[in-house]
Amino acid sequence: MASVLLCTRGSQRLPRPPSLRSGGGCGWDSQRCRSSGAQGSSTGCPNWEDQSPTLVVPKQVFRLPGEPGAVTVAIAQSVSEWIGHPGQLWLVGSGPGALEQMTPAAQRAITQADVVIGYSLYLDLLKSRFRPGQIVEASPITQERQRAQRAIGLAQWGLRVAVVSSGDAGIYGMAGLVLEELRSQGWDGQTPSVQIFPGVSALQAAASRVGTPLMHDFCAISLSDLLTPWEVIEKRLEAAAAADFATALYNPRSQVRLEHLNRAQHIFLKHRDPETPVALVKAAYRAEEETTLTTLAQLHTLPVDMLTTVIIGNRSTKVYHQWMIAPRGYLGF
Repeated sequence: MASVLLCTRGSQRLPRPPSLRSGGGCGWDSQRCRSSGAQGSSTGCPNWEDQSPTLVVPKQVFRLPGEPGAVTVAIAQSVSEWIGHPGQLWLVGSGPGALEQMTPAAQRAITQADVVIGYSLYLDLLKSRFRPGQIVEASPITQERQRAQRAIGLAQWGLRVAVVSSGDAGIYGMAGLVLEELRSQGWDGQTPSVQIFPGVSALQAAASRVGTPLMHDFCAISLSDLLTPWEVIEKRLEAAAAADFATALYNPRSQVRLEHLNRAQHIFLKHRDPETPVALVKAAYRAEEETTLTTLAQLHTLPVDMLTTVIIGNRSTKVYHQWMIAPRGYLGF
């Protein structure tokens, strides 16, 4: 229940917000009324005149000595809070972690949002961009769908909601899930409005630390079979290896998925030279960053975790003074 301030000055009552006006409709969008849980007519608009307000602060009259007229003030409870503007969903890519690698537009979105929602690890990196009065909701890594639903609900209420993803929000991030959830709820494509703020992706950040391994055609494949069957992932690995794509592997190994990276290595060894350069970049542009150059044959011997991006070079990729170089073709292959 929201508090509503009702004022009069002299004999003239001040205009009430649309959510409290009677006659000719309440001024609310009916979908917003229904989504907010307001009770009322079949149009979805609250029947304010049928619901007696509960006064939190009883009516009081204030007069200034020697001044004509008076001000009457009372505070009542409304069945639903009136925001006054349509909600907005901002799907923000925060980049690899360091704030200087985050776009200015994405930083502004974080600061201007009424609510910031995201995985706790990612929000910890953005604390300096939060402002007083913001609602910040952090949640564990396995609650992506709950975050999407929560963000949509708050935006339908009229708030500006920033949903944070690391890297780019549209590459293995929250942007796709939020749009899927909106579609499943019958979203009209307009309210709440949606804006996507791109960020530097993990594969871009990792590549920049080791050279130019993605200078020619490349692809990205996640080794996580939590949402995609391993049989599908395996077919994609076979296709990428056979087609000579430089390949960035996301989610290469977790505490329970210990063999997927070894299987990927085996597939690529069927199509690439064992000495093919491979880069392992952990936590690029963060304090705990680690970078290792190795070969396809030695990939299985090195420590890899969920914060590591693995980049396997194509058949033309070479290492020169600790830089991976994938020829584009200007000087030949």
